[in-house]
Amino acid sequence: MYAIVATGGKQYKVAAGDRIEVEKLDVEQGGAVALDVVFVSDKDGIVIDAEKLAVAKVFAVVVEHFKGEKQIIFKFKKRKGYKRLRGHRQNLTRLEILEVSLTGIATKASEPKASAAKDDDADKKSVRKVAAKSESDADLVETVDESDLVTETEVLAEGESSPEADTATESEDVEGEAATGDEQDD
Repeated sequence: MYAIVATGGKQYKVAAGDRIEVEKLDVEQGGAVALDVVFVSDKDGIVIDAEKLAVAKVFAVVVEHFKGEKQIIFKFKKRKGYKRLRGHRQNLTRLEILEVSLTGIATKASEPKASAAKDDDADKKSVRKVAAKSESDADLVETVDESDLVTETEVLAEGESSPEADTATESEDVEGEAATGDEQDD
């Protein structure tokens, strides 16, 4: 059984187990895709009924996203000294065809397997690096687990003043020193 599917403005002849390269699809690697069917041929003959083709689907899984071969664009006008050389690499998606379905329902065998890489990423704790603020410790870097980080609201709840309040008291001290300094000059 094979089918003709339409995607990215092009048509492809596919059968179960085939791998095709299509225009880039906005689906993550390992994700499932259902492609619209234009034509189906099976052991009983061909299907050309519009109602049956409307429900028929081809199920595929995204194998990878990649860039195609470089296409050279060279513009030239003789005797004018005009030459322009440009290149282009098209973004493509490689699909593996799992099943051609006349009913539009995927069987369990054709459903994509959950990727183990995604599960591993979810289990890992997020870790970030924090640089020391003092000049003497500028070259030190410490790895901190995000669950150990304390938010500013928790610090304020413990009774410490906010950074804005610290700057306000510093500016008041500077004004007081300036006022005493003026009195000494007189």
